Amino acid sequence: MSDENTITNGVAMNTQLEKKLKDLPRSAGVYFHKNTAGEIIYVGKAAVLKNRVRQYFQSTRDMDVKTRALVEEISDVDWLETDSELDALFLESEMVKRYMPRFNILLRDDKSQLFVRIDMKSEWPTVSFTRNPADDTALYFGPYYNGYAIKKALRYLRKIFPYYTKPPKEGARPDLDAHIGLSPRPGVSSASYKEDLKRLIRYIEGGRKAIVRELEKEMHQAAKLHDFENAARLRNNISDLRLLQQKIMFGDKEFLDISKDAAVSNLVDLLGLKKVPVRIEGYDVSHMGGTNVVASMVVFRNGVSDRAEYRKFKTRLEHNNDFYNMNETIGRRFSEKNIKAWGTPDLVVIDGGKGQLDAALKARDEREIPVPFIGLAKREEQIVIEYNRSGVVLNEAFMRSLDGYVTKTENYLLINLSHSSHIVKLLQRIRDESHRFAVSYHTVLKRAGQNKSGLDDIPGIGPVTKKQLLKHFGSLKAVREADETSLVQVVGAKRAALLKQYL
Repeated sequence: MSDENTITNGVAMNTQLEKKLKDLPRSAGVYFHKNTAGEIIYVGKAAVLKNRVRQYFQSTRDMDVKTRALVEEISDVDWLETDSELDALFLESEMVKRYMPRFNILLRDDKSQLFVRIDMKSEWPTVSFTRNPADDTALYFGPYYNGYAIKKALRYLRKIFPYYTKPPKEGARPDLDAHIGLSPRPGVSSASYKEDLKRLIRYIEGGRKAIVRELEKEMHQAAKLHDFENAARLRNNISDLRLLQQKIMFGDKEFLDISKDAAVSNLVDLLGLKKVPVRIEGYDVSHMGGTNVVASMVVFRNGVSDRAEYRKFKTRLEHNNDFYNMNETIGRRFSEKNIKAWGTPDLVVIDGGKGQLDAALKARDEREIPVPFIGLAKREEQIVIEYNRSGVVLNEAFMRSLDGYVTKTENYLLINLSHSSHIVKLLQRIRDESHRFAVSYHTVLKRAGQNKSGLDDIPGIGPVTKKQLLKHFGSLKAVREADETSLVQVVGAKRAALLKQYL
């Protein structure tokens, strides 16, 4: 960076920055203001990068004190182009959450961010916007920093996935929204409505292609059944979805110019990776006392979450042993079938310390897959590396330049970096996302299990026999307490013996 400075419109800037501003594109995108140390101090979005970024270096006379302080610290600017303004909005949100630039905090208050709220637990869920997420059972998406763009996107999506903005009144006549197709059609059941909302959520999370395939399948099925009205509605939804893709690229699958992503490039330097980790996968395990054991695989492509690529696993054995569960998960992930279907990651992040990483490495080595593996220990947020097997080479000089230090044990290196460093923030995002995804799947299975009878797992006891037992005895508890003679009278000697054996 040159130390020579020029004064433009009363704003001092170095000659390299001045030259860089001339190359700003006229496309939408996200820009990163940096100080002399290369620290990202502000992230913003723009419909036209050339116009927006140059505004900072015009006269400061009309700027408020905080913005003037920001401009005085700007020494360099980078930017990422996007296909649309809405892409820039989502990317801005992702980058602000990752880097937490101090001027974003100074220049914005809680009133400037918006969340999308969907209360899926209600009988008739509503979609709304809020600035303050509550600790309730609703789903929240965000924060987003351009409320107008988000509301506009949801208006487009509402034509395809009709939803309520306020709970419907029982027995009330359909309102205008229902007549013009913005609210569910009269006669639609709560379950059917919720399926549409799940598709809306999947679209927000990047699942557009899968939704289109589902709708096409339903359309063909409706046509075969001569349900031409429904087939025409589905055809229109498919057409609207494709047109919507052309208008706004709605999702979080931004494919960045990775060379400008500080977190990913720093990760390459720190771990001595042989290539830039375009695809990073994160893994976590969730269970309760060894029941409903599940694992998650989340994917970050070019440093940004790619939810369409997420996968979940249900372990084959119910085991209260996280090392075993992680080993099974990694073994299945790197099966020949899944490598062919999903490809091979450039880096794997395991949620956990030495034990979890060791279990994962054993599974990887059995498959003979040369992929770097690291762990992120929860308590101290330490990056965990196994000396000989992780497939990385710690650059201690670079680590010290980040004010980090290393703790060495017999087989492991524990890297300690500032929790505010770009690397740790990225790894935390991956770890937290893998944890969230695993817990959500575990919760689904746990709720399903709560509705399951103890008779369901007994071989030879089918739905008809189960119905006979519950009708005669009244409850599972009464079946357990019944003597064999009573059971024989209801289901016969063979089944009665089975029941006594299992119950």
